[in-house]
Amino acid sequence: MTGQQPRDPRQGLYAISVAAELVGTGVQNLRVYERRGLVEPARTDGGTRLYSDHDIRRLRRIAALLAEGLNLAGIAMVLTLEEDNARLRRHLGGG
Repeated sequence: MTGQQPRDPRQGLYAISVAAELVGTGVQNLRVYERRGLVEPARTDGGTRLYSDHDIRRLRRIAALLAEGLNLAGIAMVLTLEEDNARLRRHLGGG
């Protein structure tokens, strides 16, 4: 399986159809989010996308931001800023 970081074996791994159902969106939307760099699911050696619990949380955040009226470019900026903020908080010892 490929991916950007090792997966915790206790994490759920979901096929794209299951991930779409869990998030309440369509499979095509998940593919668009991936093409836009908003989510990067792991892949099996055969190329099947596998979404982790972390990916599902991120997809739910994307759905919430869409519901607030943000477009995908705006969502990308928000997610980047949230990640930077979390990284700084960890670095500074603030949680």
